[in-house]
Amino acid sequence: MRVRALLIVNPRATTTTKPVLDTIVRTLAANAELEVVETKYRGNAREIAAGAVDAGWDALLVLSGDGTINEAVNGLMDKATVQAGLATSASADGGADGGPMTAAEQLPALGALPGGNANVFTRDLGVPSDPLAAVDVIAARLAAGTTRTVGLGQAGDRYFTFNAGLGWDAEVIRAVEDRRAKGQSASNTLYMRTALHQYYRRTDRRHPNLSVQAADGHRIEPVGLALIANTSPWSYVGQHPMSPAPQASFDTGLDAFLLRRLRTISTLNAMRQMARRSGRPVTGKYAVTLHDQAEITVRSREPAALQVDGDYVGDFESVTFRSVPDALRVIA
Repeated sequence: MRVRALLIVNPRATTTTKPVLDTIVRTLAANAELEVVETKYRGNAREIAAGAVDAGWDALLVLSGDGTINEAVNGLMDKATVQAGLATSASADGGADGGPMTAAEQLPALGALPGGNANVFTRDLGVPSDPLAAVDVIAARLAAGTTRTVGLGQAGDRYFTFNAGLGWDAEVIRAVEDRRAKGQSASNTLYMRTALHQYYRRTDRRHPNLSVQAADGHRIEPVGLALIANTSPWSYVGQHPMSPAPQASFDTGLDAFLLRRLRTISTLNAMRQMARRSGRPVTGKYAVTLHDQAEITVRSREPAALQVDGDYVGDFESVTFRSVPDALRVIA
């Protein structure tokens, strides 16, 4: 029996042309029983993904940017019962190893196809950034039933796949979203220009207002920037990976990179180290790295911007980030 796969396409976010989309659909349809649905509004992918669980689809494929993929992941996890990565009740059929089915095994496998500007999640999974090359990989593994299980992060009640942040980076994303709402197109230039404007004109760099508590109760304060990583690279500038927490992995707990001060020299030094490919953690007078944490709590003296997977989700005074191991099966 062929795999039943539902493909979610975001017609507004995808950077692929109609001929490329048609090729993607044909390639997938040759390897699976395929149905295609387009999102109609923000948050729609979450609803579609939750419905895919109820409908018993074998695989959920998403052609879009990181934001829509995040929505789909949250829709899947809305239907999951997760407790330390395992379902609280066993399935009568049993899991892949003959034991109780894990929460991940109860969900459709997720296949992420690059269709946005950054495509961090797909690239971190090792899927090619070119959509036609990516669909060949996903289609072949979909037909073969090849999957792997990855851990997720959780910021409050919102799951994330690769990163989250409180403070400057989230402020930049919030400002970019405002500009995109006014008609500007997403680009690396827009992000860089906005980051510089936010850093020098908007962000209160003189009075760091964050405090961070690790899983063991250790407290770091004051903190000017808190980046939470579920994998590495944390993000990309064009084709260049940025890795503030190079030890982060889908197979471990969460990592955090903290800057205690947002001074120009120390911030530039940290960014320079993030861009290197040595795999070494960022070091410096104001740099702090946390590795393999089950839980990280960030508090702010006043509401601070929060982003998850590159989407601004609101301003918060306190956010607890949790690691959710073995949460999701992915086709990659």
